[in-house]
Amino acid sequence: MSTDPSVAEREWLTLVERKTVLVVVHTLAYGKRLVDILSLLEADFRVQVVFTAPPHVFGDEVPGFLRGLGGAVLPWDEAVRMTFDLALAAGPRGMERISAPLITLPHGACYLKRLHTERHPGVAGLRREDLVPGGRLPAAVAVPHHAELSVLERFCPEVLPLTHVVGDPVHDRIVASLPSRAAYRRALGLTDGRKLVVVASTWGTHSSFGRFEALLPRLIAELPARRFRPVILVHPNVWSGHGSWQVRAWLARCARLGIAVVPPEADWRAVLVAADLILGDHGSVTLYGTLTEAPILLTGSPEREINPDSPAATLSVTAPALSPTYALAAQLDYAVAEYRREEYAGIAARITSEPGRFNRNMRRLMYRLLGLGQPAHAPETVPLPEPPALDSWTQVRREVVA
Repeated sequence: MSTDPSVAEREWLTLVERKTVLVVVHTLAYGKRLVDILSLLEADFRVQVVFTAPPHVFGDEVPGFLRGLGGAVLPWDEAVRMTFDLALAAGPRGMERISAPLITLPHGACYLKRLHTERHPGVAGLRREDLVPGGRLPAAVAVPHHAELSVLERFCPEVLPLTHVVGDPVHDRIVASLPSRAAYRRALGLTDGRKLVVVASTWGTHSSFGRFEALLPRLIAELPARRFRPVILVHPNVWSGHGSWQVRAWLARCARLGIAVVPPEADWRAVLVAADLILGDHGSVTLYGTLTEAPILLTGSPEREINPDSPAATLSVTAPALSPTYALAAQLDYAVAEYRREEYAGIAARITSEPGRFNRNMRRLMYRLLGLGQPAHAPETVPLPEPPALDSWTQVRREVVA
């Protein structure tokens, strides 16, 4: 469907009287998390999915993302005047204005970050402001692990009866894709024996990218091209916050030197599965890396910003930390030598207490709130598609000449 006219004005729809699900996409990171869930509704002719994009400081990439999906998109000011049978959101902003049973979900691995704002300190995603947007209770709160229940009981007990431990969709897709690692490496073009180093950054001043001016020269000068193939994976909020043009400009020399830069709309998960080494910070991507067998070298672990009860806190004292005084290649070799799979597997096990069962649990919850019986087949967790070649991500965009 095109995005104009709006769904409310579509007088010539072929299928009518469907249950309508509104997907609220604040940011690109939120949208990519929600798209995985929509596969649980596909092929069901009883359900129509529509999208909307509320105003958000990191929302610049969202319109292009939704155009790429080809979904029916409602303007935000129209969506808040309509009624839906179900709404899905991975962030709280403006959700009190939506007329629908609302399911809220986390948009990353566990709940990793502590916020120290004066007004609303606490763990991002588990604060009252996140769980009860605008003072309005959602229909359901979906969490990945039973450990979150005790936190909710302490800080927001009114949502506890509405909370469902459903698991983590990214965890399940990565685990389902691990047997395809060799195929992903071939698709990426890793056929010459070089080690793929995934350089992962979350967003914010304490992220890897917040200190990239110090890290970037080391990637360029200290990793022998005959041994290593770096790929840079930066959180979509960095791209939206600074602008895609600016981020590409900052990293243009990387591309010219053959260091791939994953665009924000691309699916990074197959790249992570293909990794030989991970050079990452305290963000979700690094934590998901514990599901693979890639040794991790931490670029930084800001204690003040990490939720001390999260697996990220355990990872911060398990993985070796990058030193400014030793050669980068030698430190990666050290990470390999010191890697103990059982230590990282224990951290990975804390990402979800429902491993492999997200689709089953989430579909049951959605259809219950929709008032529909589930389709008569088990929901499948399919492996990730093969990624494009790394060389396709090293091309520098040419200037547009008027």
